[in-house]
Amino acid sequence: MIGVERILDDTPLFKLTVGEFRDLFESLVPKPQIIEEEEYVYGYKGLASLLNCSICSAKNLKLSGKIDKAIIQEGRKIIINRKKVLEILKNRK
Repeated sequence: MIGVERILDDTPLFKLTVGEFRDLFESLVPKPQIIEEEEYVYGYKGLASLLNCSICSAKNLKLSGKIDKAIIQEGRKIIINRKKVLEILKNRK
């Protein structure tokens, strides 16, 4: 195979081998970035799916105040930090 650097600008595409074309394509197109999980979950339904419990249990846990450090609430909107909730519940005795 010819390195990407050695392919001339006036080389027609049909003269490239599959390997040369793949190398050329990979050098021109950026690789997609891996998207991390979202840092937050929203509402009782999001908390319930995170903890794999019922919505009622998630609501009771939130109302108990045990995970208040991980919750931001503005009006009716509940935003829960995923990492903090799991850390609080992990360290809870």
